[in-house]
Amino acid sequence: MNILLLLIPLSLMLLVAAIAMFVWAVRRGQFDDLDTPALDILRDDPEPAPKTTAADHEPPAATPPAPTRDAD
Repeated sequence: MNILLLLIPLSLMLLVAAIAMFVWAVRRGQFDDLDTPALDILRDDPEPAPKTTAADHEPPAATPPAPTRDAD
């Protein structure tokens, strides 16, 4: 019976702590948008950008002019 003198105040302190954490979470906006996180899992990830190399950024090499035919 003496254990109740310890357990009742301990449980009341835990209850007050749980209520305080809940109030803190509500004030911080943790429960404002409950639908978006559930829908985010259904969206496809964006396609990754293709990897580029240094050769992709260089201008194309100049090509020699085509040979011309001399008229004889």
